[in-house]
Amino acid sequence: MKKVQLTGAHAAAEAMKQINPDVVPVYPITPQTPMMEKFCYFKAEGQVGTELVLVESEHSVMSVAVGASAAGARVMTASSSQGISLMNEVLTVASGMRLPILMNVVNRAISAPLNIHCDQCSTMNIRDLGWVQLFAETPQEAYDLTIIGQKLAEAINTPVMVCQDGFITSHCVENLDILEEQKTKKFVGEYKPKNTLLDTGNPMTFGAWQMPNAYMETKIEQEKALSSALAEYPKAAKEFAKLSGRNYGYVEEYRTNDAEAVIVTLCSAAGTAKAVVDSMRQNGKKVGLLKIILLRPCPYEEIGTCLEKAKAVCVLDRAISFGANAPLYSETMQALYGLSKKPKLFSSVFGLGGRDLFEEQVENIFTGLLAGKKPKEYIQ
Repeated sequence: MKKVQLTGAHAAAEAMKQINPDVVPVYPITPQTPMMEKFCYFKAEGQVGTELVLVESEHSVMSVAVGASAAGARVMTASSSQGISLMNEVLTVASGMRLPILMNVVNRAISAPLNIHCDQCSTMNIRDLGWVQLFAETPQEAYDLTIIGQKLAEAINTPVMVCQDGFITSHCVENLDILEEQKTKKFVGEYKPKNTLLDTGNPMTFGAWQMPNAYMETKIEQEKALSSALAEYPKAAKEFAKLSGRNYGYVEEYRTNDAEAVIVTLCSAAGTAKAVVDSMRQNGKKVGLLKIILLRPCPYEEIGTCLEKAKAVCVLDRAISFGANAPLYSETMQALYGLSKKPKLFSSVFGLGGRDLFEEQVENIFTGLLAGKKPKEYIQ
């Protein structure tokens, strides 16, 4: 392996370069832009053989991705925020047609008011559209999960998005261990699409009109395919671990074995929480962190098993769900439902529009949980 310094955005672009997809449709949007700029540089320098398609909007990005994937191409792309919202209509087409597209998502707040900084509202808004969702804490994870995600998408014929936090991760430079390019190519393998529009020996129609006597069966099969990621993801992650020495589960348990108070979160906030856990552990406080990596399909059983021994749990959401419980809190609550023994569960929303989360705030949450106090609903 080679050690390099990369941002989260450039780490994802490096993974894309090593995979060398057939088609990449591109439209820039902050804070995704450096990722696609870097990949365009790779194309200009002749380092990839990709057909780079520069389009006029994110709706067109996903439309090109759908068409190219249906024709049998290996397709990757990226977007953020309003771009995700604009392509929303076509995201369901990609998943409904069972197309193994890989999209890197850089988490950013959605309008209005206009804000280009990090939160996860746009990503959470689309969690039920039939895409696998993987969440990266660091640039290293953004690189690794992009490679794992590509293999997973093609194993289950279902699109995958790999999400990292805007600016905090996408523009943060860290030391990375990257694989030799040939090892990455061997890991993902040669793409052999199961069904394509260009297979004249086996002609078929994609995305056809369906009446009530067939539509429901199609959706049931789509759900089965997405849920099969719970079986296929560990296989891909285990194979990747043999190459890299880095292990990825559905979740990461950080000092939770004997923890009385646990915080649940995902992406970059996990790094802040880990630092607080280490500090408080030195002072004899039994605290821990549960970081979610795979959110869709949601590994409810594993989340429940990780948390059932704790006394109190606070879920930190970097997203708000208007008129309802915060997204990650809702998933955690479902994971605990039905357990004979379960902790007290609390919700705190933080970091909307890029507001920082400080170690002192996380420590206050842990201290309150240990004392049996309810955390603040909003960390401001």
